Amino acid sequence: MKKILCLVLMLAFVMCSALASAEDLPVLSYADYAATVVEGDDEVAVCVETNVQDVQAWKDGKISVYAQNEEGAIFIYGMACPEEDAAKLVPGTKIRVKGFKKVWNGEAEIVDGVFEFVEGDSYIAEAEDMTDLLGTDELAVHQNEKVAFFGLKVAPSKVEGVEEEFAFLYNWNGSGDRESNSDLYFNAELDGKVYNFCVESDLCGNDTEVYQAVEALQIGDMIDVECYLYWYNEPNPHVIAVYPVETEEPAE
Repeated sequence: MKKILCLVLMLAFVMCSALASAEDLPVLSYADYAATVVEGDDEVAVCVETNVQDVQAWKDGKISVYAQNEEGAIFIYGMACPEEDAAKLVPGTKIRVKGFKKVWNGEAEIVDGVFEFVEGDSYIAEAEDMTDLLGTDELAVHQNEKVAFFGLKVAPSKVEGVEEEFAFLYNWNGSGDRESNSDLYFNAELDGKVYNFCVESDLCGNDTEVYQAVEALQIGDMIDVECYLYWYNEPNPHVIAVYPVETEEPAE
């Protein structure tokens, strides 16, 4: 019992020391934040100032934020946030975040963060065309930015053990449904290569235009999309807009 108590006290001391170190850090530029090396499952204390672009649904005192300023973009996962402050995290709002940089399945993000509102210029990012970088290593440099991909063709999605092909799936494996507000996943082809896209339901739920637009997709449709360039071992863009592309009918 004494050994267990000692272990708990040691862990508490380590966590308190880590939090203290995060509080004492100076504000990093985005370049310095991006250059902060995190190895394996390690976490590094960081402090940044950035601008809110979007948020996922507030849950249990925490909120996840897609943030970006003129220098670059950061995903902030599970940031502590009183419910009354969640509504104030509107696009453009400048915040200072203290937490820990962590890399999770290729996604560099800030975890266990706390924040405060700070005065400064509002900034709302425009979606930058990244079509030419899709499928290249260079795309990773733009992780978490608001981006756009043009001229994609909706490709079939399949469920294991099912012969039928689908234009999209509820959950990555087709296990969800609309009533549960499941994430949507769909495949899109560009230049003969197929890429996977996600409508994160905590960001864009089943009452939003983008969710309903994906539900209306048909295999072979041509579309343009806007997304936040999230990462999960590979690009896993979180889609925020889908635009149909008009195609000419073949001459008879």
